[in-house]
Order: sequence, then structure tokens, then C-alpha cells
Amino acid sequence: MKFEHLIEINDPRNPILPLLTREQLWQGLMFRAEDATHFLPGLDACIIVARGDCLLQRRLDFGQAAIEDTVTWVECEWMCFAVARTEAHAGGTLTITIEEPETDHLFLRFAYDTTLGEAAGDEDAAYAEFVKSAYHESDIETVRVIRTLLAGATAH
Repeated sequence: MKFEHLIEINDPRNPILPLLTREQLWQGLMFRAEDATHFLPGLDACIIVARGDCLLQRRLDFGQAAIEDTVTWVECEWMCFAVARTEAHAGGTLTITIEEPETDHLFLRFAYDTTLGEAAGDEDAAYAEFVKSAYHESDIETVRVIRTLLAGATAH
């Protein structure tokens, strides 16, 4: 299943919402990479297994279930979360790209590519729509958490 959508970060027409810089937005994405517990409900622990240049290998513990993923990035441009397909997980990638069509008008593009629904039947199609909706809600929550974490970081 392939699915992507945009979330507007800065709306120059909305003075109530604080504008984020590309660097602040990137800092928020790095928060998500370093400790996903703030971003994924039900996640008990996010353990960094290995670290390299623009790369993290992590183990995500959801109770008894553990998922291993690899996070790669180009700073202030994009971040990709890749999970291998296992019996417990459909596998796939999530790539989050920072887009700035005009100065200070930032968006995040969330692009999913999973093995979910490869044998598409009517039930699978309905389930895929449910998953897309859940991804979208999760991504909105990601932006909310980033704003909250950044507000706390600047308050100190």
C-alpha cells in the first residue's frame, strides 16, 4: 500500500499558530527518531541499538512485541523509517520530507510504502482505508507533539 499526504506546519495567514523554522521542525523530527515513546501510543521503550552518520537502528518495544527499524536522513530535508517485513509486522517505510514552497511556509509530506494489502480484496481495501486514516491521525499527532516538545525546550 502506498499512501502520502501533506500537513501544513506554518500558515502565514494564521497569526495564532507560532511559526516554526526548518531547523526547529528538524529538531522535532530528531526527537521522534531518538525517542519515539512520545509519538507512538503503546510504545514502552525506544532503544537505540546502533548509531552512525545519518543513521539509527532502533528496537521499539510494544509490551511483548518488538519491532526493529532503521532511521536514515538528510539533515533538514527528509527522514526515513524502514521496518523489515516479519510474521508480526507488515513491514515498509515512512518517509517524512520537509517542504517549503515559499519562505517560512513549511509542510511535512508523509509518504508510506508498506506490504499491507498486497493481495487486495474488498476486506483488504476497507482495512487499508482504515490504516490510512490511522496514519493520518498519527501524523497530525506527531506535529502536535513536536510543537509541544519544542515549546518545552524553548521554555527552559
